[in-house]
Amino acid sequence: MTREAIIGVVTASDRASAGVYEDISGPAIEAYFKRVLTTPFRIERRVIPDGFESVRDTIIDLVDNAGCDLVLTTGGTGPSARDLTPEATLAAAPREFPGFGEKMRQASLAQTPTAILSRQLAAQRGNCLVINLPGSPRSIDLCLDSIMAAVPYCLELMGAAWIDTDPKYIQAFRPKK
Repeated sequence: MTREAIIGVVTASDRASAGVYEDISGPAIEAYFKRVLTTPFRIERRVIPDGFESVRDTIIDLVDNAGCDLVLTTGGTGPSARDLTPEATLAAAPREFPGFGEKMRQASLAQTPTAILSRQLAAQRGNCLVINLPGSPRSIDLCLDSIMAAVPYCLELMGAAWIDTDPKYIQAFRPKK
C-alpha cells in the first residue's frame, strides 16, 4: 500500500503572517495538488514572516519533525531586502537542483519580462524535495505545471513517499525499467 505523502506548504510573508491580509498563495498550492495528484497526501501549512531564520527553521522543522516528503514555499524570491527564501532554503537543504529554477523562470518569462527577477530554486534535505515558488497564485500554477512531470520521479529517487499525477492534468515521467 502507498504511504500517504506529507506535503509542506510555507507562505513567507510579513503581512500575511501578521494578519494584515489573507494568505491566498498557500491555499493555491494546496488546491493545485488536490487537482493533480491521484495518490494520498496531506498538507502541513505554515504562514511565517519573511526572512532567513524563519524560512530556514520552518523548512528544517517540516522535514525533520513533521516528516514532509515535499515542501513548497511561496514568497520571498524577489529582489527586495526581506526576500531571503532562496538563501534560507539552501541553508536548510544544501543540495540544489538548478534545473527546477531554470524551468520555472523559463515558463514565467513567456508570460512576463519581470520573471527574470525571480530567484526560485529547488533543493534536497534528507528524503525531501524543497521547491521555492513565486507568490502569485497564477504564477504558482504556471511554475508547478512546468516542473510537475519530474517531481514524482525525483521524490522516488530520494526515497520519499510515492506520488502520482492525474494524466489529464500532468503526466508524471518515469523512465521505463
